[in-house]
Amino acid sequence: MAKPTSPPVENPRRAQIRREAARLFAERGFLGVGVDEIGRAVGISGPGLYRHFPGKDAMLADLLIGISERLLDQGRSRVDAAGGPREALESLLQGHIAFALDESALITLHDRELLNLPDPDRRRVRSLQRQYVELWVGVAGQVFPGLGEEARPAVHAVFGLLNSTPHSAAPGLGHPDGREAMAALLHRLALGALAAAAASEA
Repeated sequence: MAKPTSPPVENPRRAQIRREAARLFAERGFLGVGVDEIGRAVGISGPGLYRHFPGKDAMLADLLIGISERLLDQGRSRVDAAGGPREALESLLQGHIAFALDESALITLHDRELLNLPDPDRRRVRSLQRQYVELWVGVAGQVFPGLGEEARPAVHAVFGLLNSTPHSAAPGLGHPDGREAMAALLHRLALGALAAAAASEA
């Protein structure tokens, strides 16, 4: 059984810039945020950001390509480490739910700003996303054989459910109990959606 690989250690300042850029882009829109504003948010001059990123466009590409790569890499590691399809699906769900609850700014950023990426970067994001979907489709199809041809649209529907958290997160989500309750709800709904789709095809 393969063990999940540890993610590379990121430069702390670069990580801080990424977090603040994601937050500001999600709140104000990519076109509404300047380099100087991002610099102020992390306590350095706007031009100082160029030691870490060539420009604002590069920050957006780094954020959207980076999260797509991370989801795919972690998803593959979770499947490889699992003892079987059911365990793999549980692990994939846990990983994506954690992403949806903890990094909602990136979901908002993707929904609003993907079209602002240059074509090659946008194609890269789409390719990574397709691979991530196919990873889920393979596992979900094994756990719920009744899905048949509906496996792919069912997985897309589950992603839509999980990724809706920036718009539907319950009050108190910042509290550990609130986060735990929301995670449990998303887990039940996601499995229920897959089971229902499989039953409808049986």
